[in-house]
Amino acid sequence: MENLTDERQIHALDRALVAISVDPDIGDPIPGGTTQPQLRQCTDDNERVRVLYFVTALRTVVAVAYIEAWGTTGPSDGQ
Repeated sequence: MENLTDERQIHALDRALVAISVDPDIGDPIPGGTTQPQLRQCTDDNERVRVLYFVTALRTVVAVAYIEAWGTTGPSDGQ
């Protein structure tokens, strides 16, 4: 997060996190694992954000594992 200094990136990430909190199934499951909770990925190329996250079994908590937001120069990641 400390690497995100561009206000547009911060707002785009905020919108992505709100969308995930409203509908945790918005992201696509990441193949390769059968363990629960399943890792999911929400990517928005228009907003230039990517969020990897888990949803708890009771679907009441979303745990963000990784975030990425980029401008015109390419990806910039943070944790």
